[in-house]
Amino acid sequence: MTGQDSDQSLPWYKDGLRFQCTECGKCCTGSSSFVWVDEEEIAAMADFLHISVAAFKIKYIRRRDNRYALVEKKSQNNACIFLKDKKCLVYKARPKQCSTFPWWNELLKSEESWRFAAQSCEGINDSAPLVPYSQIVQLGSTT
Repeated sequence: MTGQDSDQSLPWYKDGLRFQCTECGKCCTGSSSFVWVDEEEIAAMADFLHISVAAFKIKYIRRRDNRYALVEKKSQNNACIFLKDKKCLVYKARPKQCSTFPWWNELLKSEESWRFAAQSCEGINDSAPLVPYSQIVQLGSTT
């Protein structure tokens, strides 16, 4: 197998992608999707906030399609409940869904998907640093 053959098995972003988080908070607002969390993530966030898991669930969790999701602030463009002044209040214990953005499979499936994500994420732009393919794989999400 030649190097060229192995390149063909790599995804379209094999040469890396340009991204740098600007901490704008846009990825935490306006979405019609959910921030899904599991029991381990709930426990980590509860611990971070120094409250019980039961209290955390009552205040910050809702059930949707038999899964747990963080509640949103409906009055603030569906912002995540933990977004305040463009900062995540549970950043060090944030869910995997949040920590792996924008390296989600659905955003990496095609150049078109990546360009669409760039319309709402100012960190995806041509002047951002190049994130190498190997780092994207490490940071990526399988969710």
